[in-house]
Amino acid sequence: MSWKRFAAGVGAGVAVTMIAKSTLDKSESKLSPEKALKLVKKKANELGTVEGSWVHMITEQHESDHLMYDVYRGGITLAEEDGQVSAYEFYVDAETGTILTFKKQD
Repeated sequence: MSWKRFAAGVGAGVAVTMIAKSTLDKSESKLSPEKALKLVKKKANELGTVEGSWVHMITEQHESDHLMYDVYRGGITLAEEDGQVSAYEFYVDAETGTILTFKKQD
């Protein structure tokens, strides 16, 4: 095999890989669950110290104000300024990262 054929094959492989990656990036516009959780934790730090958190890795449907959203559902535990530890449940829009619901658990 000549080096020219080898170089042409490598070049074609790189081009196909770049096109495939670009196409996948455009089609998958959802946030990762980790990024969604990070956004919630950043906002929750305004209320207190984050003690623990979790998020479902698969999106689910959630209705808010008669509109349906693909969301990540999760929870967060906060140590508030008065020393009380409270649990919260949240829903984050999987496309925009907007916190749709942040509700204190009883």
